[in-house]
Amino acid sequence: MKRTGAQIVWECLVREGVDTVFGYPGGAILPAYDAMLDYPVHHVLVRHEQGASHMADGYARASGKVGVAIATSGPGATNMVTGMATAMLDSSPIVCITGQVGSRLIGSDAFQETDVTGVTLPVTKHNYLVTRADDIARTFREAFYIAQSGRPGPVLIDITKDAQQSSCDFDWEAVAPRLPGYRPDLRALPSEYQRAVELINGARRPVILAGHGVLLSGAIREVQAFAEKTNTPLALTLLGLDSLPASHPLNLGMMGMHGEAWVNHAIQEADLLLAFGMRFDDRVTGNLKTYAPDARKIHIEIDPSEINKNVKVDVGLVGDLREVLEDLLPRVAESDHAEWLAHIEAMKGDSAVRDILNLPDNGHLYAAHVINDLWRLTNGQAIVVTDVGQHQMWEAQYWKHEQPRSLITSAGLGTMGFALPAAVGAKFACPDQEVWVIVGDGGFQMTMAELATIAQEQIKINVAIINNGYLGMVRQWQEFFYERRYAATPLLSPDFSKLAEAYGLPGLCVTERGQVKGAVETARAHRGTVVIDFRVEQEDTVFPMVPAGAGLHNMIRRPKPELEEAQQEVQW
Repeated sequence: MKRTGAQIVWECLVREGVDTVFGYPGGAILPAYDAMLDYPVHHVLVRHEQGASHMADGYARASGKVGVAIATSGPGATNMVTGMATAMLDSSPIVCITGQVGSRLIGSDAFQETDVTGVTLPVTKHNYLVTRADDIARTFREAFYIAQSGRPGPVLIDITKDAQQSSCDFDWEAVAPRLPGYRPDLRALPSEYQRAVELINGARRPVILAGHGVLLSGAIREVQAFAEKTNTPLALTLLGLDSLPASHPLNLGMMGMHGEAWVNHAIQEADLLLAFGMRFDDRVTGNLKTYAPDARKIHIEIDPSEINKNVKVDVGLVGDLREVLEDLLPRVAESDHAEWLAHIEAMKGDSAVRDILNLPDNGHLYAAHVINDLWRLTNGQAIVVTDVGQHQMWEAQYWKHEQPRSLITSAGLGTMGFALPAAVGAKFACPDQEVWVIVGDGGFQMTMAELATIAQEQIKINVAIINNGYLGMVRQWQEFFYERRYAATPLLSPDFSKLAEAYGLPGLCVTERGQVKGAVETARAHRGTVVIDFRVEQEDTVFPMVPAGAGLHNMIRRPKPELEEAQQEVQW
């Protein structure tokens, strides 16, 4: 079949199962946009190209499929870089397609020319510059294969305008991916399996560290079976919070900088750590010199570069987590560890579970109140997309996730402005699911123009703005470590409810605890998107907190006088 390069772009996307793309047109990508009208792909017009890459990311995380974003050359392409870096750090499979100036103009500083493959080399799994129509189909098949195989990640395809305009024969079957250099042997050695089994069977105080890889490998059932057979408690990373039901008796909760105190202490006291699909990020480990000093360590990871990169381990099993656990599970012995579990339970004390809902209303509206009430009023049956900051940590503490892929957040890069566009992508991936955006007033203002995208697409998303008038997490650091010198963190915001109305969306404002239930019920009942401005206590703090450079056990805990306030931790 004879096709133009632009037509081949869409032929490939359709054959890869793509039905939705997120993008913004421009001169260098116009041939592809013109060809798009003849193909059954829905295009979502974003208001900023960063929104396109975040939407593709949210789509990928909610669906498990590859998300696709598209933009023109120069500033269109560079605007997508933050979204690519976000996907790279969180191992999210997206393909970004950008137009490029004609091949004869490359290197001439032509209008809207940027070496985007050079710019994105550090923040993509792979990237391509395509200058011939004949190479487009092969490139697309390779890009989709690379994006979703092994450790997933973003792939960029930069296509010159003349490659889109010229024609060639199109043969889908003839360009099947052939990447011999991209097929590493991921099988662990039998001796490594044997050593792992010996360590597991001999452990008295083991802890499983479950990360994003549990979801990416589809290993939820295997991880749970392993934990139950060995009676081993699990600590979760932020991206692993929805990999095991929060109600499971072996689920300890989140570890790390703002993790639960008993979780961090359990890690520090463990004699064996089993890292399942996580990468020992600095927000998880604290000071490496004092991290789990008495623990042997087993690391199961599909990316061999992650093993021994941050934390030296005793056994590294390279491979897909689900497949490795399938091999390990029959070999390990059933264990009890009742004494160890009882010790961890005792460490929880009166902060085992937070129940703020039943505390008296003292006139203050706390972010934790809002998030806890949202969880209860939705029965936890929603996809939650959070931005970055204090609200992100409160969501991790006060929303109990029972279902996989129910939490979408930027963890590795910590990208403010991620939540609103990522929620759009998640809604297109799961149109029948309830989607809530939980976002700070700072991050929301970075991408709030995507409210226009939401209005134009007429989709249903509920937006909860945790509005404290500060860049909250930065302010918290200034409170703790800079003697309350609040430099550039007080934040002026528009009236968010009126802003929503300007986009043709209902806007609500909540200032008291008693108004939360009514506002949430109103938003859920409305057929379209509703924006709720929750004006919460301004100088509230996320506890506990491990200061940067401190040991995981050296947490800043909630001051005793505050335990009598409405934000205290109490027994369930």
